[in-house]
Amino acid sequence: MQEINQNFPSVVASLSRMKVNDSIKDEILANQRMVPPGKSLMALNGALINIEDIDLYRLFDLVHQGLSFADQFSKVKIPEHTIRRLLSTSPPSESSTLRIDFRSSHVHYLNNLEEDSMYKRWRSNVNEILMPTFPGQLRYIRKNLFHAVYIIDPATTSGLEAIDMIMNLYENQFPMRFGVILYSTTFIESFEKNGGDINVSASASSAEEDISSMIIRLFIYIKDHHGVKTAFKFLSNIHSESGDLGEEAPEKHHVEGAFIDALLPKSKSPPQDVLLKLEQEKPSEDVAHDSSRFVFKLGLANRKCCLLLNGLVYNSNEEALVSAVNDELPRIQEQVYYGNIDSHTDVLDKFLLESGVSRYNPQIISDAKSKPKFVSLAKSILDEGSALHEISYLHSPESSDNVKPVTQLLAIDLTTMKGMKLLREGIRYLLDGSTKARVGVLFSPSMATDSPAFLFVKIFQVTTSLYSHKQEVLKFLDELCSLYEHDYLQKSSSQTEIMKAFIEKVSDLADAHKLPSRNYQSLMMESSVVDLQNHLNKVALFLRKHLGHDSSLNAVITNGRVTGLVEENTLLSYDLHLLESLEFKQRIKHISEIIEGLKWEDVDPDSLTSKFISDIIMLVSSSMSTRDRSGEAARFEILHATYSAVVLKPENSSIHIDAVIDPLSASGQKLTSLLRILWKSFQPSMRIVLNPLSSLVDLPLKNYYRYVVPTMDDFGSSDYAVNGPKAFFANMPLSKTLTMNLDVPEMWLVEPVIAVHDLDNILLENLGETRTLQAVFELEALVLTGHCFEKDQEPPRGLQMILGTKSAPHLVDTLVMANLGYWQMKVSPGIWYLQLAPGRSSELYLLKEDDGGSQRTTSSKRIIIDDLCGKVVHLEVEKRKGKEHEKLLVSADDDDQSHERKKDSESSWNKNLFKWASGLIGGGQQPKKTDSTELDSKTGRHGTPINIFSIASGHLKFINLQVIFVDADQVVRADMGELYDMDIKGKPLAYTPFCDNNKDMDGYRFWRQPSYVKRSSCSALYVVDLVKFRQTAAGDTLRVFYETLSKDPNSLSNLDQASYPATSEAYSLDKFWFVRISGGVCTSVENSVDLAPNYLLESLDLPNYAQHTVPIFSLPQEWLWCESWCGNATKPRAKTIDLCNNPMTKEPKLQVLLSEILFSIAVVGLLGYGFGFTFRFGNYLKFFFHLLYLLSDLQGARRIIAEWTDLDLEARRFTARILGEEMDPLEQPAPPPQAQSKKIEHASSQIDMESKAEL
Repeated sequence: MQEINQNFPSVVASLSRMKVNDSIKDEILANQRMVPPGKSLMALNGALINIEDIDLYRLFDLVHQGLSFADQFSKVKIPEHTIRRLLSTSPPSESSTLRIDFRSSHVHYLNNLEEDSMYKRWRSNVNEILMPTFPGQLRYIRKNLFHAVYIIDPATTSGLEAIDMIMNLYENQFPMRFGVILYSTTFIESFEKNGGDINVSASASSAEEDISSMIIRLFIYIKDHHGVKTAFKFLSNIHSESGDLGEEAPEKHHVEGAFIDALLPKSKSPPQDVLLKLEQEKPSEDVAHDSSRFVFKLGLANRKCCLLLNGLVYNSNEEALVSAVNDELPRIQEQVYYGNIDSHTDVLDKFLLESGVSRYNPQIISDAKSKPKFVSLAKSILDEGSALHEISYLHSPESSDNVKPVTQLLAIDLTTMKGMKLLREGIRYLLDGSTKARVGVLFSPSMATDSPAFLFVKIFQVTTSLYSHKQEVLKFLDELCSLYEHDYLQKSSSQTEIMKAFIEKVSDLADAHKLPSRNYQSLMMESSVVDLQNHLNKVALFLRKHLGHDSSLNAVITNGRVTGLVEENTLLSYDLHLLESLEFKQRIKHISEIIEGLKWEDVDPDSLTSKFISDIIMLVSSSMSTRDRSGEAARFEILHATYSAVVLKPENSSIHIDAVIDPLSASGQKLTSLLRILWKSFQPSMRIVLNPLSSLVDLPLKNYYRYVVPTMDDFGSSDYAVNGPKAFFANMPLSKTLTMNLDVPEMWLVEPVIAVHDLDNILLENLGETRTLQAVFELEALVLTGHCFEKDQEPPRGLQMILGTKSAPHLVDTLVMANLGYWQMKVSPGIWYLQLAPGRSSELYLLKEDDGGSQRTTSSKRIIIDDLCGKVVHLEVEKRKGKEHEKLLVSADDDDQSHERKKDSESSWNKNLFKWASGLIGGGQQPKKTDSTELDSKTGRHGTPINIFSIASGHLKFINLQVIFVDADQVVRADMGELYDMDIKGKPLAYTPFCDNNKDMDGYRFWRQPSYVKRSSCSALYVVDLVKFRQTAAGDTLRVFYETLSKDPNSLSNLDQASYPATSEAYSLDKFWFVRISGGVCTSVENSVDLAPNYLLESLDLPNYAQHTVPIFSLPQEWLWCESWCGNATKPRAKTIDLCNNPMTKEPKLQVLLSEILFSIAVVGLLGYGFGFTFRFGNYLKFFFHLLYLLSDLQGARRIIAEWTDLDLEARRFTARILGEEMDPLEQPAPPPQAQSKKIEHASSQIDMESKAEL
């Protein structure tokens, strides 16, 4: 197959004469009822692989990962067939759709779309939701499809504003069911003061009832006696009574007035008497407190005021509600379309049963931007000396003999209050009851051996090792923690008497809970101290290995998932229940079912204890959580594979590959090579099903293909030479024009380093007798990409970032784009550090680093490039305190900036450029003295030559500078330093307007059409102020405009692009840069995303079309003269002359353009630097030299540019010298056209001398 599809043009004739077996045809047609014809698919151990992005390195990583898991599982005696089954299990579903199960009696609904009479005119058919509507139009269906429940503290301004919004939407018949859950912030704060004990009584938590609890109590009373609508009216009245109090809570008399106003039309007795009675008796007080406890249990109290739309958490404002409805609508439509929701389905119950969780904790319910941290515990479990083998696990009462698929490892620092809090919550978690989980405690060794903390660890160890099966052991440990926390936590060391008193108190606690107390009396022995110290050292190694620099952090490891506690974050017993249910449902359940149903072989039956099985489940689930695997899967076994498939089944292979391939497709060429390499390297089992197109209207493949990989033969046996992989193409057609392209991974930047011939236009019959061609390519760099985001905000557009090493922190830089916060940089393998650039970016923002749900700010982020696959980095930033309302893109003072730039330019325009450029290109050596410098001295001009660089050569590296773009077909007749020094009035761009004094061309001035902007400029010469360009994010703005304009095929059809296609490569051929450094550290221009692509700025339409957003400064007309649009009267004053197209005469511009490019090459060569061009000139240099002789009679250039004769002669001489040829001494330049006046000749002669002096 590989031989055919990689050489298809040569073998197609013989293949067309072959007859296909009918059995093969029938089987292919049968398979194509399930897979579209021509579709190619590939799966590794059941997981689909994106064949468009896959490369050999990525594929090898996946295979090595699978083999590593198989090796770990085999060491614990798991059979081979079970290993293959485990490796084929699907990964967890995305957690971004997890919903909070808020169903309870504490939800107070305002309306019911299915029962209320105000909605009786609406249609009840749920299929109406599939009907097309205008964007944003609501669907009025008499069905509770959207449940908007607000979590509100009624004594806050945000809560009362949410009530007003609810009432307004309800009165306007918004098609949604509204409800509230009320809570008291003051009451919940009392929980935290009492250690989060939700059973604390109201009298103990607050001596006087707070306003929020009072409002909740009165709300419940009104709802029970006068209906829910009156109760909501009461809440709305509170906002009216209190008025604008800002952040202050309403006072008691406001609440009483709102109560009286709400009951006055309803109550038979005076509302004042009812209120007085309620104040004395306080009915529903417990219900009000229970409502607050329920919100605390849900974990939503810290969000102040929020919205639960069908259980999904959002902000409480109206914009968030509309956004939530738009997000939820497609999910409901999908369920209705597939028949999972009909008119009788309770939508809320269905969603919460499928993906509901009992509590909200953003550390645990992670989103797509913040993935949880997973670690593999396999090596620690397989290591007999690991600390995990010395842990005695705690269980819920009467469940110690059961298999526990979930293992919660608590890493505890006993010297902190937070550590003790986590330990107590872990014990309460088991006291609440858990039949699926066990708890192990790992104490951080940050304590002295004579401290109470060390003694506490010994007591805890003795208790868990000897009495973990006892009924009262958990209550004993809970009281032990309370005793230590109140009496000994703050003591770092203690006297012997106090330690003995501690042991006596522990013995009394043990007796009270029916535990033998005699074992605690020997805890002061020296041998037990040594044993415990060794254990703590093992724990330290375990934590350092799995938690890294956060080894002293209080954390929870749930079957390999790390949840750390930083800052004020804490985990309650409810959070541990959430971790258990979430991890069991998503990652552990299917693994537990396989392991528990396993028939063990070669294992001692006596060792098959519940602890052994639980350890195996922990090993497998933690290892599988670290794998990089697609969530998509396909059932390849349903495809027939008798006649049209290749099946390979080696024995004991743990890696299985399924593939569906169209053999005559571009993906088929690549996949056949990859599969062949995998077979040679790993011998996996394979099932390859052929899926060709059923009919063809053209040749499916018109190219030759080779896939090359490094081999041992590439490394020299006698030296250290590395030759690199090679691709050979033989028996190629001689008379066909061929193009050589590379199919490399997306993250690779590859360029040719040796290419004598044009690789885009290869004609073998023109290559001479040998008719062979050789090209060498080099991997220049890898691409580091990423997305930068700020929580609850738009991406930080224009944020500057730098990348480097510790010794050189700024080697590469970039800007964050508005589109998804995208950014990219060039890197090579190694350790890099990403930082915010000095200046406004670092003054406003801090980097945030996520580590297993815990976040911390940092000055730099370490990025390790350890493979050739590149890397995608998700980077979160946050505003510094006090800078939350400041904007990043704030312009500096234009006048000061312009003055400072001018001042700097006077001293460094020529000096800095020449010094920097010569060091960069000439390797630090001083440039050789040339004819041009001698000419400088003769004409009296001083300073160094202007240096001309290619836009694609990659030699420009800068941070803050001004760039002048000049077309390669222009002749410069003035000092470009004047243009650099010009004040462009704070504009990011400066262009020369089209001149209009050539009256013969009036009918061709397309920019005067009504559809064009009033002021149109020419892109042949323009200036970019990069400081202003970056401050205003002009690059992002131009990209948005370009994306719009590019959809119109005529938008870029301007006069200056008539002779060549609108591609970035063509533009780069037509550009040179004149640059001056204005200070700052250097970076690569071609990789800085703050500059728009060349063709963006080159395009005539784009800068003119966008000038109302990206303003343009108009340069003086003398800076650009063009024969097509400008009259001869202004020509003597012209500082540059452009050889633009003439739409009236249609004189080919290419004639002039190619010769001018050769002249530019010659000019650069005269500078004496001798560096090679990388923008195709290195490949096409010989080609251009041959063209010189074909284009020797360039009358257009001679007519337009008076000094062209001398310049052309100079270029001819230089070309002859490069080619080693003798120039005919009798050859003289053709005289200039006689039509030119003497005055013009004289001015041109002066300009010619000035240009030569500059060079």
